[in-house]
Amino acid sequence: MYQRLMEHLSTAVVLLDGELRLQWMNPAAEALLAISLSRVKGGRLCALMESDDGLGEVLGKARDEFHPFTQREARLVLLAGETLTVDYTVTPLSRQELLLEIEPRDRLMRISREEALLTRQETIKVLTRGLAHEVKNPLGGIRGAAQLLERDLDDPNLKEFTRIIVEEVDRLRDLVDSMLGPNRMTRHEPLNIHKVLERVRSLMIVEHPQVRVERDYDPSLPDLAGDEAQMIQAVLNVARNAVESMNEAATPGPRLVLRTRARRQFTLGAERHRLVCEVGVIDNGPGVPDGLRETLFYPMVSGRAEGSGLGLSIAQAILHQHQGLIECDSVPGQTEFRLLIPLEKRHD
Repeated sequence: MYQRLMEHLSTAVVLLDGELRLQWMNPAAEALLAISLSRVKGGRLCALMESDDGLGEVLGKARDEFHPFTQREARLVLLAGETLTVDYTVTPLSRQELLLEIEPRDRLMRISREEALLTRQETIKVLTRGLAHEVKNPLGGIRGAAQLLERDLDDPNLKEFTRIIVEEVDRLRDLVDSMLGPNRMTRHEPLNIHKVLERVRSLMIVEHPQVRVERDYDPSLPDLAGDEAQMIQAVLNVARNAVESMNEAATPGPRLVLRTRARRQFTLGAERHRLVCEVGVIDNGPGVPDGLRETLFYPMVSGRAEGSGLGLSIAQAILHQHQGLIECDSVPGQTEFRLLIPLEKRHD
């Protein structure tokens, strides 16, 4: 009866014997640890994962002293290489049985971080739209006045100045439109993400033949619901940003990796998704400067002298239209942008 109850818990529960061998786990534990009970039953738990706080010692101490222990925000490294931040409690049931309860902290930390990101993005969107409205109105007046003035000018040399005014106004108008992000509704149709990445890869090879562009795909990924043109633009913006960063830093042996993975039971914002497509764009460049990490996806923010600061902002806006987002982890020599897109059908 108790086992049936634990099978329906959302908290991961693992039962160990006195030798710290795995005897039973509920489905939540199988999903969290990405292992199957039938395959690992009888194996030592410490051989299935590593912990930076000495998980084996904590388990042994709880067994020997017959006293429960709780560890907060411990880092577990699973067999597949994934790192989890968890709270766990070890409770001795007897000298030969231990109950291990594991509560993931990643989800709560991710929700907090992503809610802050989404709030900032919404604030930026409102401010940008207001600024665009205030800028485009006088630009339209300047353009119209320049065209009227051109009609009354007889000197061709003077008309050249009015053409410059019109061209510069048009350039500023296009810049403002770029700040607003995608200017059409997203079409959600079945889309093969690898087709998108192959298109980006071919463009990067043509534009930057000195960069080695590698693939690391998960062929089992199903189609997602998305807009092919916009997804190509989003991935291309991120890839170009990575390559330009490597070029500016004169990175020796520049390398770009396009990677896909499936993430199960993954949280985006406050919503948990059964399956999420993760597209990784990884480079071996100098990394993102510390001062830019919090504002990386803001419009008009760039770490490069020649950068417009719009590429990543537009990419993030496109991902938001697909109910996803972009994350970044960066250290010198290893920068990874992760584009996360739900694989469930969109419900408007």
